Amino acid sequence: MIDPALIERLAGLPTLAGIPRSQLEWLAAHGELLHFNEGDRLFARGQPIPDLHVVLSGHLSFRQDRDGIARVVKEWNPGDLSGYLPYSRLAKALGDVIAEGPVEVLAVRAEDFREMTRECYEFTSLCVHEMIDRAREFKSDDLQLEKMVSLGRLSAGLAHELNNPSSALARSAKELASTRAEVVTAARELGAAGLPAEQRAAVEALEQIEDTAAADLRSPLDRADREDAVSAWLDDHEIDPSLAEPLGHSTATLAQLDAAAAILSGAQLTLALRYVAADLTTRRLTSEIEKAASRIHNLVAAVKKHTHMDRAPALDAIQLEDSLTNTLTLIGSKARQKSVTLELSVEPNLPPVQGVVSELSQVWLNLIDNAIDAAPERGHVLVAAARERHSVVVKVIDDGTGIADADQARIFEPFFTTKPIGEGTGLGLDVAQGIVRSHSGSIGLSSRPGRTEFRVCLPIAGSAR
Repeated sequence: MIDPALIERLAGLPTLAGIPRSQLEWLAAHGELLHFNEGDRLFARGQPIPDLHVVLSGHLSFRQDRDGIARVVKEWNPGDLSGYLPYSRLAKALGDVIAEGPVEVLAVRAEDFREMTRECYEFTSLCVHEMIDRAREFKSDDLQLEKMVSLGRLSAGLAHELNNPSSALARSAKELASTRAEVVTAARELGAAGLPAEQRAAVEALEQIEDTAAADLRSPLDRADREDAVSAWLDDHEIDPSLAEPLGHSTATLAQLDAAAAILSGAQLTLALRYVAADLTTRRLTSEIEKAASRIHNLVAAVKKHTHMDRAPALDAIQLEDSLTNTLTLIGSKARQKSVTLELSVEPNLPPVQGVVSELSQVWLNLIDNAIDAAPERGHVLVAAARERHSVVVKVIDDGTGIADADQARIFEPFFTTKPIGEGTGLGLDVAQGIVRSHSGSIGLSSRPGRTEFRVCLPIAGSAR
């Protein structure tokens, strides 16, 4: 017997306001009233979803375990539809549906869907629209989450990459202040000595000595031997041995030092070498500051190119070599921590592809990050790009243990991951696949022990699709 009060409750729900009364009567006749208490789990992740729920009262939340944290992804209130929907391919729950207090729902079994689609056209249409909206909402949330995860990876890598040059910049700048004072003092004392022309010429010859510390390719043992030789020369001439380091890391030869000693007296030689050593140190520190600042500038430029943060998302003709190089620059610190070698091989004169730079950069970041995780210690990751007919193919290859056959079939499924709990969202490859498909491309996988290859195929800009 149909409960008239239930029909009136259904008719009073804003979501069902446009549904004919005959269809509400069908729902009341075929549905089952279910009651839940606060904290009850209506559906659990991975379990089949047996029925459709029309929420009559109370509040439901849909929670997913993302990065080890249970997050509320969606909520339902009176009048909303939850659970299994007609024509949906989602038969198992992707997370837990929890009652956030006393909840009452009208449950319609999936076995009654065939009759429902015949008898309840408007309500079925409502279910289909709900299914489409749900898929769009979940996909948007997934994409946003993966962007945040990618941003986290990017931030961690960038912080590590910036640490060394910023520390060097601060250290060299601090040291430069004291070294500049030494140059000024030595220059003043040398000027006060009133050297004649021949001796001034000897000092000017010493000023032509170049600092080689930054570009010295000799072994540590060779550098130590040279410094010892300069130190011994200084000791023989009773000159401060602390000058051995800057003079030892320069183009100065013992013959040049002997020539200066032949013209300059003991006190004059000491003044001249103090001045030259301080000048060499100043030049070295200036060079270190310039290189550190350039490194920081290049990293910031790589981030801007990677994220395209100074431009609104738009289709561009993208040079993949630049895009891939920027990604490798930003993720290089992670590879170095694991002693993984990153190699980039790009075919000369590679044609551009049409796409959104920031989106494709996210694809490269996901694939290369996964490859580094999969590679063994001291392993190897190859990123290669080449033309194949009307497409450009990017391959990311690692020499890890490979992906099991059973997992390969599911690797692009949302929330599926082979990483330990808390180390992966299971969204990276799903999002990457969505981005590649939105660019009229394809992404595939082949894997065996010792070689896993992800292959992204994108149409060349301007080619027929």
